[in-house]
Amino acid sequence: MPDFHVLSSPFFAKRRSSFRLIASDMDGTLTWQGEFTPALIQALQDLQTAGIAVLIVTGRSAGWVSGLVQYLPVAGAIAENGGLFFPKTQADPTLLVDIADLTAHRQQLAELFATLQTQWPQLQPSNDNRYRLTDWTFDVTGLSQSELDEMAQICDRAGWGFTYSTVQCHIKLAHQSKSAALLQVLSRQFPAITPDEVVTVGDSPNDESLFDPAAFPHSVGVANIQHYWETLNYKPVYVTHSPESQGFLELSQALLEVRSRRLRED
Repeated sequence: MPDFHVLSSPFFAKRRSSFRLIASDMDGTLTWQGEFTPALIQALQDLQTAGIAVLIVTGRSAGWVSGLVQYLPVAGAIAENGGLFFPKTQADPTLLVDIADLTAHRQQLAELFATLQTQWPQLQPSNDNRYRLTDWTFDVTGLSQSELDEMAQICDRAGWGFTYSTVQCHIKLAHQSKSAALLQVLSRQFPAITPDEVVTVGDSPNDESLFDPAAFPHSVGVANIQHYWETLNYKPVYVTHSPESQGFLELSQALLEVRSRRLRED
């Protein structure tokens, strides 16, 4: 039986302090069957109005995220599983990992991907791989858990990191993670917000670092996280009833209800 609590508003109500920021994955967490819904856009707007910032923490490419962050009512976005941060207020991203030469870095990633292709010749770069700076991606469709584990071992022996989501596999720097990036961004961009005031949200293995209780004690998985439950070393404390963006809406509604109740009491 999965060891989690079902998300409920009483959890938020009993806290002495309010949550001030939601750090959320995008694909499979903010999307519904691959798309943003009108209800999700409204929820993001309602959270912003209530003073609860939303920060996207995604594995998607710099090219995709640079546009999205300008159109959505969010405070900013971390792209490429912790590689870069795109603030809402400026066009240029902040590099969150140490890469002296991006061109040479991309060449090394391409060489490691070619090594994987010798064993799995069917592998193809993801359609957004050309828009990336810090990692290399290929489609996860059709790969078994044992194959994913073997790829992770090959990358680890070569000194690189590897992770995967519902849509992509990522070759990256070994220390590159959503959690490390989020801690950096909080410190630099949101110094008044502590990790205890943050809710982290995700749905797949590339969100696992966001579930590390030593870094972020308040984590939520949307219901589809249960598909990967046995593969996770770090698991979310709470899981929503519904999957994908419907689960995120559960979380946002619970936070907004508690915020509204406290305002009435004050």
